[in-house]
Amino acid sequence: MNSENLHDKRRIYEKSQLVETEIKENPIEQFRDWFLDAENNPEVSESNAMAISTVEEDGCPRTRMVLLKSYNWEGFIFYTNYESRKGKSIENTHKACLHFFWPSLERQIIIKANVERIAENLSDGYFHSRPKGSQLGAAVSPQSQEIPNRDFLENKLKDLEKEFENKEVPRPQNWGGYIAKPYEIEFWQGRPNRLHDRIIYTLEDNIDWKISRLAP
Repeated sequence: MNSENLHDKRRIYEKSQLVETEIKENPIEQFRDWFLDAENNPEVSESNAMAISTVEEDGCPRTRMVLLKSYNWEGFIFYTNYESRKGKSIENTHKACLHFFWPSLERQIIIKANVERIAENLSDGYFHSRPKGSQLGAAVSPQSQEIPNRDFLENKLKDLEKEFENKEVPRPQNWGGYIAKPYEIEFWQGRPNRLHDRIIYTLEDNIDWKISRLAP
């Protein structure tokens, strides 16, 4: 196969700017403003879609897309199988990097965070707020484990649908929420001539946020 030349595949970024006189002192507030912009933009199909990178035992990062389910002053909450690859990596390192990219806004956010499980009652509450099919899917899938074929999942799902036809589905003990508590958040705004705006918030020992500008 011949290699494809992508040298001239580029676009001009000129929709907005990110300057120190207009940003919030707290990065969670700045995140909220940008997230609301993404939610209200019809060109953004899933404003809460984010990439999560974790480091595995071989030292190589692995990145996958998940959905942010809530956020607060402490951090960013998502749900997964604790025994999945991402779950095992988090349990081993207690760290992750989150990444939001909204191309139509020419913006991205990079978040380095310490990660820990949320309380079980919070995981229970979210689990039972999900559609029943999603609840059963979480119970069916041995996430990240090798399975023989697609029928393995389909047949297991049919069995559980019968078992819990008129019953509440219990939350699997290996499934629940994590909160990513940020200690560094970078906001990136595309600008012309590749002179992009990069504002980074770094958490200091006194719980204040240091605000700096990075070269693009």
